[in-house]
Amino acid sequence: MNTLTHRRSAGSTALLFGIILIAANLRAPFTGLPPLLGAVQVDFGLSTTAIGALTTLPLLAFALVSPYSARLAREYGLERTLFGALAAIALGIALRSSGALWSLYVGTGIIGVGIAIGNVLLPSVVKRDFPHNVASLTGAYALAMGVAAALGSAMIVPMAHAAGWKSALAVFLVLPLVAMAVWTPQLSVRTKSVSSTAGPAREGKIWHSALAWQVTLFLGLNSTIYYAAVGWLPAILTDAGMPADHAGSLHGVLQLATAVPGVLIGPILSRLRDQRLLAAVVAGFSAVALLGLMALPQFALAWSILFGIGTGAGIILGLSFIGLRTHNAHQAAALSGMSQCIGYLLAAAGPMAMGMLRDALGSWRVPLGLCAILALAAVFMGFLAGRERHVDA
Repeated sequence: MNTLTHRRSAGSTALLFGIILIAANLRAPFTGLPPLLGAVQVDFGLSTTAIGALTTLPLLAFALVSPYSARLAREYGLERTLFGALAAIALGIALRSSGALWSLYVGTGIIGVGIAIGNVLLPSVVKRDFPHNVASLTGAYALAMGVAAALGSAMIVPMAHAAGWKSALAVFLVLPLVAMAVWTPQLSVRTKSVSSTAGPAREGKIWHSALAWQVTLFLGLNSTIYYAAVGWLPAILTDAGMPADHAGSLHGVLQLATAVPGVLIGPILSRLRDQRLLAAVVAGFSAVALLGLMALPQFALAWSILFGIGTGAGIILGLSFIGLRTHNAHQAAALSGMSQCIGYLLAAAGPMAMGMLRDALGSWRVPLGLCAILALAAVFMGFLAGRERHVDA
């Protein structure tokens, strides 16, 4: 352990840079696609439901792969598994932008696998190597995720106009390739994730806990409305008469707004023993923003910012509840697996359901209204999950 500590001290700057670069890969390759869905749909003659599957595939991968990520880290080491996740993202991007319909879907799914592994394991690296700076570093990498996603969303439409949507999507290859180059020195270290060394989690009992389900549903409902809105926001705005490049820019604004709570919410959480009001308020922000997009789309800038802040704070709160509502690392690992599996399964249904309703009704009003109802349900679940209690499993 001393050797590892000395290595980490000597290369702490490179390690921090590597963490930030990995984080930059955990949203942008996925959220950069929605502004181009219209062009992809026209090129391949796809229905709204079929094109919506492109936003659903990564979420299914998140749900299916997340529970096995710690097992991969236990087998191959955290550093090598994260490198493999970056390689999967790079492979997926290359396939997605190659031009064939099958590779579009297969590549998108592979991107989801890589992002899922990174989502689960990166917090373990932060907790293991920077235990006294978890809040600040988590905020920093949340900011990196948001900024990378925002830049990608804002630039993707102009790049597609200049070189075509395939070339525009291929540009995202820069992110994993640079991150892999910076992360390569870490491959000489082979360590296990925090959760995988903590002992066996009592997973069965967690699934019978009412509080565990409240945390899971708060996280799942927040993820559902986030990915449904992120997947379709450019289409919603262009259907309302907004130019595609402006819609892409607002998609970027939303992504950037999700990063803001990463800077602010940590200090707030450290002062609160009970998070009921905070959880209810941020879910309420999302509900108001969705109703605003439905009724007053001309104020889309305000609604995009409000929605980004609400869902960004919601995901941080939901992940924080995993630690706050459990007694020990065993319970936290079990609740994390439960909440991510169920949460992303719920989220996977959102984009496709919205697309199907849009096809059937010819309007985004009903899908947006249903998402607003889900956000109001998250208000209630946040009020329950935010109580100062612990699961009894």
